[in-house]
Amino acid sequence: MKLTFHIITLFPEAFDSYLSSSILGRAIREKKIGVKFYNPRDFSHDKWHRVDQRPYGGGPGMVLEAESILKAVEAALRKVKSPQSRVKSKTQNSKLRTRNSAVVYFFDTSGKEFTNTDGRALARKAKDLVLICGRYEGVDARVQKILKAKKISVGPYVLTGGELPAMIVMDVTARQIPGVLGTFESVEEERIAASEVYTRPEVLLWKGKKYKVPKVLLSGHHIKINEWKAKRMK
Repeated sequence: MKLTFHIITLFPEAFDSYLSSSILGRAIREKKIGVKFYNPRDFSHDKWHRVDQRPYGGGPGMVLEAESILKAVEAALRKVKSPQSRVKSKTQNSKLRTRNSAVVYFFDTSGKEFTNTDGRALARKAKDLVLICGRYEGVDARVQKILKAKKISVGPYVLTGGELPAMIVMDVTARQIPGVLGTFESVEEERIAASEVYTRPEVLLWKGKKYKVPKVLLSGHHIKINEWKAKRMK
């Protein structure tokens, strides 16, 4: 089941470099994931395609209006196929129930922090993920309320837009999909990963000083190596 990311953003070009050159780019080419963009400007009634407005109650900056965002999300949801899921009842025969499989996320610093566990769950269960990228002073709060979108955060800080958080969510989630990283063992959470890693040469000479690889990593003793890594888990 391919997972498709539907990105609501004023700046789809912000994703070009990352998606064209990263592991995610390869995953897109191999059709392991899909990425679609929806620019709210394309859904604006304004002849200049303006989507930002001054906030009620005053305050600095501009706020993204609700209508153009909602229409962009609607356009994304129209592309989401509603699968037929068979539900068994103890008192009735099996029946079909239609459900929309899309998960809608709204980036907000007050939201739940997005984790590897969340990404793993999405990779296993979700088919379509809608990510709403805010800008300026934010998005009209009615968007989140109308869509009942899940508020999430990627950390305790404020960014200039939702594009970077969207890339983080895409990366965290996509790497959990079998085949995206090449092998299951490549997913760090599924192996013992230390915060310290080394490679050749065994002895690095830098500005007159020698920096050696820890002897235990050269011993070939896998139990001791894993114990050493466990003490330095990320």
